[in-house]
Amino acid sequence: MSRAFEPLAVGPWKLPQRFVMAPLTRNRAGEGNAPTELNAEYYAQRAGAGLIVTEGTAPSHVGQGYLDVPGLYTDEQVAGWRLVADAVHARDGVIVAQLMHAGRIAHADNKDGVETVAPSAVQAPGDMVTASGPKPHDVPRAPESDEVAGLVADFVTAARNAVAAGLDGVEVHAANGYLLHQFLDPTVNLRDDVYGGSPENRARFVIEVVTAVAEAIGAERVGLRLSPAHQFNGIGEEIGADLTATYRAVVDAVSPLGLAYLSLLASPLEPLESLVRDLRERFDGVVLLNDGFGDLTTLESVEQLLETGLADAVVVGRQFLANPDLAERWRAGAELNAPNPDTFYGGGAEGYTDYPTLEQAS
Repeated sequence: MSRAFEPLAVGPWKLPQRFVMAPLTRNRAGEGNAPTELNAEYYAQRAGAGLIVTEGTAPSHVGQGYLDVPGLYTDEQVAGWRLVADAVHARDGVIVAQLMHAGRIAHADNKDGVETVAPSAVQAPGDMVTASGPKPHDVPRAPESDEVAGLVADFVTAARNAVAAGLDGVEVHAANGYLLHQFLDPTVNLRDDVYGGSPENRARFVIEVVTAVAEAIGAERVGLRLSPAHQFNGIGEEIGADLTATYRAVVDAVSPLGLAYLSLLASPLEPLESLVRDLRERFDGVVLLNDGFGDLTTLESVEQLLETGLADAVVVGRQFLANPDLAERWRAGAELNAPNPDTFYGGGAEGYTDYPTLEQAS
């Protein structure tokens, strides 16, 4: 039997295969950044993924980044996510909310004028898309040491809201250049307090968030995503001793908690393979792996990654976007729908819920 279709226990969940759905930003949340029936339909269509990690979801108003991205900090948002959770569970899926505080990858126009924060007052390169066009990212404010606990509390509140909405758990997003990753990066985090300087200090905020969330909702409901040296959104991390020490500090601290999983994005994989293997050996639990945003993931590449022993399951993105029944198609060796980049971000049902299943296409 194909290794990809071997079942896998992840936390309390029994998954039917060893590939899962990646978090995919789609910019289709409704009023007040709350999910809608359309979002519920989209996620329910993909329940066969076994485990769905939602699009990045803001844990607070300050944490909002892109236009029309959902949150988990208001009653309306919780009600919207309940629609999603119920729809996915009706089709026997498992779904966790990715908690993504955008940090400096933000503009006040996208969040009713509220401030933008980051570990240090270092502006991100590039622009943020707003309703009135692209604008340079905000110059963020660096919270004082005694304010960091409030940021941790925002993640805890969002995690509790996820559970209240009926979602199966959360993934703490400490990757891809957003707030938690910004704290890890020595080129963005220029602090001289207990949250900056040494690798251990820069790892402290991520550790505090994951620990507090695990205590609040149960570690078995919590995953953590990391992307070492992923130079995205202005991240300047480079492969070397500092990077290794930083990520070892994070993984060594969270491993004893009993998390559901550790998800690693290593892009490109080749120069990071030794670090990925080291972190896998240090983490006492299930490891998921995504080898980047380049080529479309194929069933063959899933098999190859599993054969390396670097991970227990592979995180798949765009193929799930265009193929709601991807597992069924791969199992049958059927032709796949091609994703349409023109409809990735924003809009309505087109390019979102209208990709046909095998049954519909026949």
